[in-house]
Amino acid sequence: MRPSCRFFLSKKNRVFFKLHHSLTSNLSGNQFNFDKNKQFLTYPFRILGSRTIFNEAQKSFCAPYISFGQSRLITRDFRRVSVVASVASQVRKFSTSVETRVNDNNFERIYVQNGIGIKPLVVERIDKDENVLGDEESGIGMLVDDCESVNRENLDGGQEVEIVSPKREESEIEKEAWKLLNDAVVMYCGSPVGTVAANDPGDKMPLNYDQVFIRDFVPSALAFLLRGEGEIVKNFLLHTLQLQSWEKTVDCYSPGQGLMPASFKVRTVPIDDCKFEEVLDPDFGESAIGRVAPVDSGLWWIILLRAYGKLTGDYALQERVDVQTGIKLILNLCLTDGFDMFPSLLVTDGSCMIDRRMGIHGHPLEIQALFYSALRCSREMIVVNDGSKNLVRAINNRLSALSFHIREYYWVDMNKINEIYRYKTEEYSTEATNKFNIYPEQIPSWLMDWIPEEGGYLIGNLQPAHMDFRFFTLGNLWSVLSSLGTPKHNEAILNLIEAKWDDLVGNMPLKICYPALEHEDWRIITGSDPKNTPWSYHNGGSWPTLLWQFTLACIKMNRVELAQKAIALAEKRLQVDHWPEYYDTRHGKFIGKQSRLYQTWTVAGFLTSKTLLENPHRASLLFWDEDYELLEICVCGLNTSGRKRCSRGAAKSQILV
Repeated sequence: MRPSCRFFLSKKNRVFFKLHHSLTSNLSGNQFNFDKNKQFLTYPFRILGSRTIFNEAQKSFCAPYISFGQSRLITRDFRRVSVVASVASQVRKFSTSVETRVNDNNFERIYVQNGIGIKPLVVERIDKDENVLGDEESGIGMLVDDCESVNRENLDGGQEVEIVSPKREESEIEKEAWKLLNDAVVMYCGSPVGTVAANDPGDKMPLNYDQVFIRDFVPSALAFLLRGEGEIVKNFLLHTLQLQSWEKTVDCYSPGQGLMPASFKVRTVPIDDCKFEEVLDPDFGESAIGRVAPVDSGLWWIILLRAYGKLTGDYALQERVDVQTGIKLILNLCLTDGFDMFPSLLVTDGSCMIDRRMGIHGHPLEIQALFYSALRCSREMIVVNDGSKNLVRAINNRLSALSFHIREYYWVDMNKINEIYRYKTEEYSTEATNKFNIYPEQIPSWLMDWIPEEGGYLIGNLQPAHMDFRFFTLGNLWSVLSSLGTPKHNEAILNLIEAKWDDLVGNMPLKICYPALEHEDWRIITGSDPKNTPWSYHNGGSWPTLLWQFTLACIKMNRVELAQKAIALAEKRLQVDHWPEYYDTRHGKFIGKQSRLYQTWTVAGFLTSKTLLENPHRASLLFWDEDYELLEICVCGLNTSGRKRCSRGAAKSQILV
């Protein structure tokens, strides 16, 4: 008997969820003329795609592949594609958008009432030689034969439509990678909802590697979106959104309502003698090794939500009441007032990709860069009304303050290190130069010789009397992508990676951090962690999944040759080595001693990198340029108080560079 579908919840807030495979109500009967020869199909499907530029009111987007988020006619045959491009402008009209009555005081009521009516869209299949709606009826009609590239201008009143087809056949390694990625897909009630962390058939003790991690799924999601398969990403976003509202308890304590789970697993459980049901069983950290908090999960979810809209054009998903509420709940957790004197997020050790004790507690760069990115995403997606205007104001203020804080205090290059080297300490003054009382003796000996003449980076952490001078790759790459750093900083970060290629890339891109903690530092900071030995795992290991973020940063900064060089290195070994999770040793020469094989985000990171290189116009949808309006925002009130001068004015010349 086929299991039914429901959430695995406590009696207090049990919510049932069923999927109905029916045509969405967004497709009005008078919009399409179906005939009897047409068939309905669901995921998976792949097609040649289109690029359509709409007017500003409709949020122009680039979608080389059609996704389930749009109501368009498609054919599965690659030799003939028909696109009806008139629906994207209508898709918002059918969304459950946030109404003016929604405010910050009734999140929970709206969330529970409207958050569970999720119906997968159904896509229509058209026979290959069948004619589809003509240009007069559809607005824009196109037929593309033999995988050629077509660019038509001034169609339907000035719209530009571009269809770009694959220019080459997939290599054997890419074919294997796509097979592995599809094999890793997790099904829930007949629909895809994510990918497992690793799918190694020889692993007898998978621990939690057989679960769907929010963080790990992001490169998989991008790979699917770039290939035109949006249903799995939409399902993932909506299902994890439902998990957000669950009751979470660890040792009789419940964390904030907006917390997203680190991962979830689909389980089949009996409900009586002859019936079974599928349930989603999430982990909010209560089962995690070390009980680490999934701080970055909500940030990744917001980033992926924006990417889904940008790559599919389905902005209606963002405007749903339950989705808007989910964004606000995450932001409420992040923007809550506390004791902190700084705009950066204060977190415990192990709260991000480095989810073990590695001395990153405090204000780690990775969290700040993801936080900044999520704020910029939210700024674009939040529906502005009377109930959200205060939140939008808080987002703008935090973006401005965080940007200044990171640029002013986290940046180091040759000149800055020389300045720190000459710092005076114990300064008690509002005009102090050494604001965090950093002792010059903290500058490690390796850094004095390692920092290049041309180049710099954002340090890993900053607290009173403490600067973590390690180079953390993920945080620096996301600083480039989100423009958390200045344009000059972004260029210098890539200059440093190029100058220190052997250290940061070596035989396998890329080091998660540099250098490794060794000897007494390793014993004290990691607690003698046997998995994080020097140059292994999080302690200086090489992680191929970082490749897609490096590729995106290189495309943004017009340094594509660096990405090509890194991808070529990975391509030589990943297939032969069975797609490991990470590599060990100083130059990434050996497969990690405890590395899982057939690691899904290794596979997906490689595929996403290759696709982004071939479609740089799509890559531009996934990063941000400098927002000069944010630089003008200052709410400190010092300019009018007369007590002291605002430091932003003095630093503005550097910020604008």
